[in-house]
Amino acid sequence: MKKITVQHIAEIMNRIAPKKFAEEWDNPGLLVGSPAAKVEKIFVCLDVTDKTVRDAAEFGADLIVAHHPIIFHAVKNFRTDLPLGRKLETLIKNNISVFAAHTNLDSAPGGVNDVLAEKIGLVDVKMFGDEEISLGRLGRLPEKMSAKDFAEHVKKSLSAESVRLIDAGDFEIEKVGICGGAGGDIIQKAKFFGAQAFVTGDVKYHEAQNAVETKIHVVDAGHFATEFPIVHALKNFLEKEFAAPDYEIKIAEDTTSKDFFKTV
Repeated sequence: MKKITVQHIAEIMNRIAPKKFAEEWDNPGLLVGSPAAKVEKIFVCLDVTDKTVRDAAEFGADLIVAHHPIIFHAVKNFRTDLPLGRKLETLIKNNISVFAAHTNLDSAPGGVNDVLAEKIGLVDVKMFGDEEISLGRLGRLPEKMSAKDFAEHVKKSLSAESVRLIDAGDFEIEKVGICGGAGGDIIQKAKFFGAQAFVTGDVKYHEAQNAVETKIHVVDAGHFATEFPIVHALKNFLEKEFAAPDYEIKIAEDTTSKDFFKTV
């Protein structure tokens, strides 16, 4: 059987989500562990939380492949009584490396936003304008919908507990812009390219106000619901990479994490 290392997985991930696609402020890549470490089990998740670290350890994972980086900024202390230090301690004690693909996976073909477009059922999906790579996507609904019906459709498609609809007026939706996670800052860009609605998460009050005034419906389905589908897609991709009989590697995915926000 061929030996698989963290470096091998990193090269695969960098092929599907090249670092050059990442936003300047981002911190993707290998964040915990050694490139030379052997990998026999991989755990795929959205967030490196206490729960997913625990689940990965119980699975016996050598590597976590996550969407959100466990480390964003410079670490000025390593206090194990605080959340980050506690997680890093558990990872190191269990010899678990962590690799993250974040905004580079958002932008990459087949990444977060293409998976989101597929879940919502958009067709003719493309980048914004003439851009080779864009953080968001534009697509079309097979049939026009009212804003309310579209919001219900998004909620059902993403298995979201709830969504917030920013209703910009009495007009139907056919062309849709999307950005998984927090994409409120590109709503107007989607509008410029003809979108009648936009799907994202974490929309701010003044972004909503601007959407209403410029006549684009917005469905805020939450950060979690718009990105969690990439976990299953990543697991499937990695399984295909190691489908040959000369590889012996097991891959598990997080299927039990929930949105941190609850509607009460």
